[in-house]
Amino acid sequence: MQALVIGSSGGVGAALTRQLRADPRYSMVASLSRSEDGLDITDETSISDAAQRLLDMHGHFSLIINATGALVIHGHAPEKSIKAISPAAMAQQFLVNAVGPALLLKHFHALLPRQGQGVFASLSARVGSIGDNRLGGWISYRAAKAAQNQIVKTASLEIARTHPDAVVVALHPGTVETRLSQSFTKGHHTMTPDEAARKLLAVIEKLRPAQTGGFFSYDGQPIEW
Repeated sequence: MQALVIGSSGGVGAALTRQLRADPRYSMVASLSRSEDGLDITDETSISDAAQRLLDMHGHFSLIINATGALVIHGHAPEKSIKAISPAAMAQQFLVNAVGPALLLKHFHALLPRQGQGVFASLSARVGSIGDNRLGGWISYRAAKAAQNQIVKTASLEIARTHPDAVVVALHPGTVETRLSQSFTKGHHTMTPDEAARKLLAVIEKLRPAQTGGFFSYDGQPIEW
């Protein structure tokens, strides 16, 4: 089996890469990131070139994980109320947390095997759940992650037509002790990146084609849309 982690320079992405490379079941684990490879998930040419290069070099991957994402972009922290909405900041949230994952699915789903199970897992966030929203705030980030969830769900239906055994899911990694969340973890149960990666990989291992299009937490429980 071969695996690919996109966003491998982040806290969770790096932990996922380390653990997959230590797993003897995987003959090769590739990684992509902005800092290591110049991958820009907001630029379609960058994404399509990377996908074609990996397909030419390694063929198909039984596991592809999108671990990209951002909470604070260009100094703009999550809004505390609707009064703080900035059109430019909201657009950036959608570009990174929704458009980027959509482009990754567009170009990288072709790297999944057409025969036999392959998994494309995209790291989302529980705050992207509309049904689970009981606190408000963080409007741009919530909306962008909700959009990503819809993208994953919709893409899963299309991909199933050409890859009948594929599993395309959104995963919530929990509140992880990374640079992305370090200013927002007060009062929340947190995990180290390695702990989060172990739990996510355990969830991925149990996924089956019937669960494609789902949204799951790090403990394996489904999350409402």
